[in-house]
Amino acid sequence: MNILITGGCGFIGSHLVRLILEKGHEVVNLDKLTYAGNLENLRDCEKNSGYRFVKGDISDQETVFPLVEDAELIINLAAETHVDRSLDSADVFLKTNLFGVYAICNAIKNSGKKIRLLQVSTDEVYGSIEHGVFKETDRFSPTSPYSASKAGAELMAFSFHHAHGLDVVSTRGANTYGPNQFPEKLIPFFATELFEGRKVPLYGDGKNVRDWLHVLDHARAIYEIAMKGESGKAYNIPGLNERQNIDVVRKILKSFGKGEESIQYVKDRAGHDRRYAVEGKRLESIFEFERVSFEKGLAETVAWYKNNEKWWRPLKKESEDFFKRHYSKLSSNER
Repeated sequence: MNILITGGCGFIGSHLVRLILEKGHEVVNLDKLTYAGNLENLRDCEKNSGYRFVKGDISDQETVFPLVEDAELIINLAAETHVDRSLDSADVFLKTNLFGVYAICNAIKNSGKKIRLLQVSTDEVYGSIEHGVFKETDRFSPTSPYSASKAGAELMAFSFHHAHGLDVVSTRGANTYGPNQFPEKLIPFFATELFEGRKVPLYGDGKNVRDWLHVLDHARAIYEIAMKGESGKAYNIPGLNERQNIDVVRKILKSFGKGEESIQYVKDRAGHDRRYAVEGKRLESIFEFERVSFEKGLAETVAWYKNNEKWWRPLKKESEDFFKRHYSKLSSNER
């Protein structure tokens, strides 16, 4: 199958590209190479005859249309994803996350071909839940420009399904972690801060709950949903590893032989959701798999960052202004 993956040089995208190539498909990877898109993530795939990279913006219809026409399946991972950045400025989130999906859907419609679109979304579209879990039929209640733009992207894709008959499915994955994640997300950021001898800045009281999903499990689930999912349906992808942020931090600190003295509590971010949790019964109806345990996945992830300093250090340097804005309460010797 000829598969177009957008955002394939990013964190989840690069693992998915590699998985799909291993399955024997041909992949065209369209990526704008913003701060989170990194060609190094797929350097090992460049000699694969089934792989082709195209640099471009998914909101540019002139770029998107010919790629869509050649595809049998499109998996859209191209997105701005960091909540903190969306709080700084939401413009690029709207352009990429919403208008980008429109460009893809419009290209599929105008092609006149039967092309499946899998829109990769997030559990954050539901908002926070104190108890229980969200089902795919529950209403959206996003609380950040990031999650609002992802909710809008899904609604846009499904509007083309209902109005024009496009074959659309979506995934709503839990908080994903693993190797190659851009070092401003919690686990890689804290690990690399500790490698650099700094304290780790923890928002609020640290008791916000996230469900942690290993990137390889996320990639496997996306692939199976793309192949077997029912058109017009969304599929939650839970990690089944709920943890308070403070507990995750303690595990990271323990792996470095450090204690709570290495935590620097900072002012909580605006609108910080307390807990995310989703049900996975719809996914289980088409695909059952044994997830990577959080303890194993976390240890392997920290070890990866320890062994790949040349990969993450330049990325952290490029994002220094971002870190300073969001963790400005830390003294200069701590940050």
